[in-house]
Amino acid sequence: MAARETVKSACKNVRPLVSADFCEARRRALGLYRAIYRYIPYIVKHFDIPKSEEDCRWKLREYFYRNACVTDIRVIDMLVIKGYMELKEMKHMWQQKGHVMAHWNPTLEPKPYDFIGKFLEGID
Repeated sequence: MAARETVKSACKNVRPLVSADFCEARRRALGLYRAIYRYIPYIVKHFDIPKSEEDCRWKLREYFYRNACVTDIRVIDMLVIKGYMELKEMKHMWQQKGHVMAHWNPTLEPKPYDFIGKFLEGID
Protein backbone atom coordinates (compact mmCIF):
# COMPACT_ATOMS: atom_id res chain seq x y z
CA MET A 1 0.00 0.00 0.00
CA ALA A 2 2.77 2.46 0.91
CA ALA A 3 4.72 1.55 -2.22
CA ARG A 4 1.72 2.36 -4.40
CA GLU A 5 1.41 5.81 -2.77
CA THR A 6 5.11 6.46 -3.41
CA VAL A 7 4.79 5.54 -7.08
CA LYS A 8 1.75 7.77 -7.47
CA SER A 9 3.55 10.75 -5.96
CA ALA A 10 6.66 10.12 -8.07
CA CYS A 11 4.68 9.89 -11.32
CA LYS A 12 2.62 12.98 -10.66
CA ASN A 13 1.77 14.93 -13.79
CA VAL A 14 2.74 18.57 -13.60
CA ARG A 15 0.96 21.39 -15.30
CA PRO A 16 2.99 23.08 -18.04
CA LEU A 17 3.87 26.75 -17.66
CA VAL A 18 3.04 27.94 -21.17
CA SER A 19 3.74 25.26 -23.76
CA ALA A 20 1.68 22.10 -24.07
CA ASP A 21 4.34 20.03 -25.83
CA PHE A 22 7.97 20.11 -26.91
CA CYS A 23 7.21 21.45 -30.40
CA GLU A 24 5.42 24.47 -28.99
CA ALA A 25 8.24 25.13 -26.51
CA ARG A 26 10.76 24.92 -29.35
CA ARG A 27 8.70 27.33 -31.43
CA ARG A 28 8.65 29.82 -28.55
CA ALA A 29 12.42 29.50 -28.10
CA LEU A 30 13.00 30.14 -31.80
CA GLY A 31 10.66 33.14 -31.61
CA LEU A 32 12.76 34.56 -28.78
CA TYR A 33 15.94 33.96 -30.79
CA ARG A 34 14.49 35.80 -33.79
CA ALA A 35 13.23 38.69 -31.65
CA ILE A 36 16.62 39.25 -30.02
CA TYR A 37 18.43 38.73 -33.34
CA ARG A 38 16.31 41.46 -34.94
CA TYR A 39 16.93 43.83 -32.04
CA ILE A 40 20.74 43.47 -32.04
CA PRO A 41 21.39 46.52 -34.33
CA TYR A 42 19.38 48.71 -31.93
CA ILE A 43 21.29 47.33 -28.94
CA VAL A 44 24.62 48.22 -30.54
CA LYS A 45 23.36 51.69 -31.49
CA HIS A 46 21.46 52.72 -28.36
CA PHE A 47 23.81 51.30 -25.75
CA ASP A 48 26.92 52.44 -27.65
CA ILE A 49 28.80 49.27 -26.79
CA PRO A 50 32.25 48.61 -28.27
CA LYS A 51 31.06 45.40 -29.90
CA SER A 52 29.96 44.79 -33.46
CA GLU A 53 26.65 43.28 -34.46
CA GLU A 54 28.48 40.08 -35.37
CA ASP A 55 29.94 39.83 -31.85
CA CYS A 56 26.46 40.22 -30.40
CA ARG A 57 25.11 37.54 -32.70
CA TRP A 58 27.87 35.15 -31.63
CA LYS A 59 27.07 35.83 -27.96
CA LEU A 60 23.36 35.20 -28.60
CA ARG A 61 24.18 31.96 -30.38
CA GLU A 62 26.44 30.96 -27.49
CA TYR A 63 23.64 31.48 -24.95
CA PHE A 64 21.20 29.40 -26.96
CA TYR A 65 23.73 26.60 -27.60
CA ARG A 66 24.50 26.50 -23.88
CA ASN A 67 20.89 25.48 -23.21
CA ALA A 68 20.43 23.28 -26.29
CA CYS A 69 20.47 20.09 -24.22
CA VAL A 70 17.48 21.11 -22.09
CA THR A 71 14.52 18.83 -22.80
CA ASP A 72 12.13 19.58 -19.92
CA ILE A 73 9.27 21.68 -21.27
CA ARG A 74 8.84 23.62 -18.03
CA VAL A 75 12.52 24.56 -17.93
CA ILE A 76 12.44 25.65 -21.58
CA ASP A 77 9.38 27.79 -20.87
CA MET A 78 11.07 29.40 -17.88
CA LEU A 79 14.22 30.17 -19.90
CA VAL A 80 12.12 31.69 -22.69
CA ILE A 81 10.18 33.82 -20.21
CA LYS A 82 13.43 35.07 -18.68
CA GLY A 83 14.79 35.80 -22.16
CA TYR A 84 11.74 37.88 -23.05
CA MET A 85 12.08 39.77 -19.77
CA GLU A 86 15.72 40.51 -20.59
CA LEU A 87 14.73 41.74 -24.05
CA LYS A 88 11.99 43.96 -22.63
CA GLU A 89 14.45 45.48 -20.16
CA MET A 90 16.78 46.31 -23.03
CA LYS A 91 14.00 47.74 -25.19
CA HIS A 92 12.71 50.03 -22.45
CA MET A 93 16.28 51.06 -21.55
CA TRP A 94 15.87 49.74 -18.02
CA GLN A 95 19.28 48.15 -18.42
CA GLN A 96 22.38 50.26 -18.72
CA LYS A 97 25.51 49.84 -20.81
CA GLY A 98 27.22 48.00 -17.95
CA HIS A 99 24.47 45.40 -17.80
CA VAL A 100 24.83 44.66 -21.51
CA MET A 101 28.63 44.57 -21.39
CA ALA A 102 28.51 42.15 -18.45
CA HIS A 103 27.65 39.42 -20.95
CA TRP A 104 31.23 39.59 -22.26
CA ASN A 105 32.99 39.16 -18.92
CA PRO A 106 35.82 36.70 -19.31
CA THR A 107 35.20 33.35 -17.73
CA LEU A 108 37.34 32.90 -14.66
CA GLU A 109 39.01 29.56 -14.31
CA PRO A 110 39.39 28.39 -10.74
CA LYS A 111 42.85 28.62 -9.28
CA PRO A 112 44.59 25.29 -8.76
CA TYR A 113 44.86 24.17 -5.15
CA ASP A 114 46.80 20.94 -5.49
CA PHE A 115 50.57 20.71 -5.89
CA ILE A 116 50.56 19.50 -9.51
CA GLY A 117 48.11 22.19 -10.62
CA LYS A 118 50.12 24.94 -8.97
CA PHE A 119 53.35 23.55 -10.44
CA LEU A 120 51.90 23.48 -13.97
CA GLU A 121 50.59 27.04 -13.60
CA GLY A 122 53.91 28.28 -12.19
CA ILE A 123 52.39 29.45 -8.91
CA ASP A 124 54.42 29.20 -5.69
